[in-house]
Amino acid sequence: MDKKTSLTSVSAARQQIMSSARCMLTAQSVPLFHARGRVLSEPVVSLVNVPPADNSAMDGYAMRVEDLNLDIIPVSQRIAAGQVPHTLKAQTCARVFTGAEVPENTELVVIQEDIEIVDGGVRIRSSALEQGQKWGQFIRPSGQDVVEGQLVCEAGVKLEARHLGVLASMGVEHVNVYRPLKVAIASTGSELVNPGQALKPGQIYNSNRFLLAGLVDQLGMELVDMGIITDEQSTTETALALAADSADIIITSGGVSEGEEDHVKAAVTTLGQLDVWKLAIKPGKPLAFGSVKQTPFFGLPGNPASVLVTFMVMARPFLLALQGCTNTNGHSLSAHLVNPPKKPSIRQEYLRVRLVPSAQAGLTLEAMTNQNSGVLTTAMKGDGLAVVKANTCGDEAQDVEFLPYASYGV
Repeated sequence: MDKKTSLTSVSAARQQIMSSARCMLTAQSVPLFHARGRVLSEPVVSLVNVPPADNSAMDGYAMRVEDLNLDIIPVSQRIAAGQVPHTLKAQTCARVFTGAEVPENTELVVIQEDIEIVDGGVRIRSSALEQGQKWGQFIRPSGQDVVEGQLVCEAGVKLEARHLGVLASMGVEHVNVYRPLKVAIASTGSELVNPGQALKPGQIYNSNRFLLAGLVDQLGMELVDMGIITDEQSTTETALALAADSADIIITSGGVSEGEEDHVKAAVTTLGQLDVWKLAIKPGKPLAFGSVKQTPFFGLPGNPASVLVTFMVMARPFLLALQGCTNTNGHSLSAHLVNPPKKPSIRQEYLRVRLVPSAQAGLTLEAMTNQNSGVLTTAMKGDGLAVVKANTCGDEAQDVEFLPYASYGV
């Protein structure tokens, strides 16, 4: 295969691209309430135990093990959540409610369903005594969830709702995070118009602008919308230079092939350098990566399905690395593809697939009928991408890697 038509493998291209990813962002303090989607710039260590004190996991009665066999156990105090208990006296119990701090000397909680209320106190039902009452039951000990001094979140963690809940339980009010990455997006093509305008002959609506805007937004990054770049060399160079001055990274769609009206590749070479071009990926072969005035640049293909695939596989992990994330990979799962390609491809294929019910163990996928790179509805109606290795087909291509859209924010 000659140099002109040689293709870089997906793994080699990803390794080369990711090797240049560096987070250069400044840090800022933000309220925890507004921190979802932000990336920690420093680790978070707990200053408290969670929970701060032993508390009851159920509504019931706090008592000592040695008092279980008393016929009647007097109730010496009543403790609701938020109240401070007194030390539990010998041969008594305390009425406690879920979440309430248990008194000092408490060794177990007997749930209220196992208790009879009688004159002078309570009696444990014989059936409950026969089943056994264990030391420590229904008590959530101090530090059960988080221990004082524990490293809870490392720098580089992208905060989601589950993280916010844990940090709030520790009393964290503000967190130090990186400022949002500024991502400039532009769509190339004189034929493009935005929705809301009437189409003239030869024009199409610009779907890639909205696709890329959504993909960037769900990553918690700041969008810099550069609009549409028409198919002229000078216009393309001017727009890319402005984008480089306005953002931390540039992502364009279209204009990276070898046609006479494809000017992006030449403009990037003029303003910076092109490091990667033409991948052994299907769809998305004419992907370009380099820099414009030292600002990282991704040139994605023009077809919308190609934009989706190359963003998920190549651009997304690079963006997350620039944002300071230590985990840049989406989830991938092993799956079975019921209708693999009948012919092999020299490129690694990313098929739009849907999950299908199956009696066999594991995930089962079905490739959508139309895999044309200009068709995006098959992604909208599907559940993810199935990765078919290059030069495989038929039975050999049935065991695949599954990339669920939900894990990639698609």
